[in-house]
Amino acid sequence: MEQYKKAFIDFMVACDALKFGSFTLKSGRKSPFFMNAGAYITGSQLARLGEFYARAVHDNFGDDFTVFFGPAYKGIPLAVTTAIAYHALYGKEIKYCCDRKEEKDHGADKGALLGYKIQDGDRVVIIEDVTTSGKSIEETYPKIKAQETTAGGITIVGEIVSLNRMEKAPASDKAALDVISEQYGFPARAIVTMADVIEHLHTNGDRTLITDDIKREIDAYYEQYGAR
Repeated sequence: MEQYKKAFIDFMVACDALKFGSFTLKSGRKSPFFMNAGAYITGSQLARLGEFYARAVHDNFGDDFTVFFGPAYKGIPLAVTTAIAYHALYGKEIKYCCDRKEEKDHGADKGALLGYKIQDGDRVVIIEDVTTSGKSIEETYPKIKAQETTAGGITIVGEIVSLNRMEKAPASDKAALDVISEQYGFPARAIVTMADVIEHLHTNGDRTLITDDIKREIDAYYEQYGAR
């Protein structure tokens, strides 16, 4: 595992973004772990978060893209901080764009988008926090493609999230990121997977965060909900 991935796992824990215990997810599933990107609340945390995203984007998608798109709401600061970090790390200016939950009908920036207005010729990387079901892309994808003036004018290069939970999406035995890749035709990746987390904090860790008891709960969870 790359060193920055180990550092990111430690960073998530230190910021209380990744927790272990008993949590009820939006899907109704009872999970022994939970990831919340809303836990990053300080300037230094957001700066480091952007660096982790930027490194993962570069590792997974190279350098041939023009826009980071962050779906509202948590994706908005993620797209902004990743654009800042990408310039600092790789010297390339990447624009940011986000959507609005309600379209603005007045002012110079009216419309459904915030920030840069995506247009034909753009190559977009979607920046999200985490996906369990893959439902968010059902809203995000048409909003991006609606900006085209010619079919195929905008290319979605890929999607990056913080954590691949590695559990099956609804009505599928495959992980949500794999379902997205198959359905929409672009790669969906994560900075780290839950397998990385377990390796770092339990297999090769001191087991103070993922104790043997919590590991058994995680194993039982994946026995029921794990992607095949």
